[in-house]
Amino acid sequence: MIVKPTLIEGCFIIQPQLFKDKRGFFYESFNQAKFEKLTHQPVNFIQDNESSSSKGVLRGLHFQKGEFAQAKLVRVVKGAVQDVVVDVRPSSKTYGQYFSIELSEENKTQLFIPRGLAHGFLVLENDTIFNYKCDNYYNKEAESGIIYNDTSLAIDWNASKKDLIISEKDLLLPQFKEVES
Repeated sequence: MIVKPTLIEGCFIIQPQLFKDKRGFFYESFNQAKFEKLTHQPVNFIQDNESSSSKGVLRGLHFQKGEFAQAKLVRVVKGAVQDVVVDVRPSSKTYGQYFSIELSEENKTQLFIPRGLAHGFLVLENDTIFNYKCDNYYNKEAESGIIYNDTSLAIDWNASKKDLIISEKDLLLPQFKEVES
């Protein structure tokens, strides 16, 4: 496992070691002891979520507030996404900054997202399957988010607005400056 820090404090790119031969491939998608040693982030994942989406679907930017905040380890099982995180921790030196990376079934790259970051992704291929490990249970009353096209964040989604498929709920999310984390 190779771990690389991102521009966002506490957020890491995880590249598992891939073993390939004529039969296919094998890799360890998660090992808690190795993860904690390399990231210095103690974590106890207690919930796994999976979504399937068509090309052009944009999910996010979402996060859970307060005691229900969630750290996540995300990866693509099939297809590809542009994954984006935004630091919504007012005390962080990277507050208000975002990081974007392509995650795909081809590159097997994973992203560790610490608590206090908003998260979203744009699906780049049809029938994409996205997996999230979470260290806290989802709580509807604690959900929050930021509108995907917030002008102060200026996230480059590398897509035309007309090609995006966004839920009504996500289209009603507030601007970054209106969000309480």
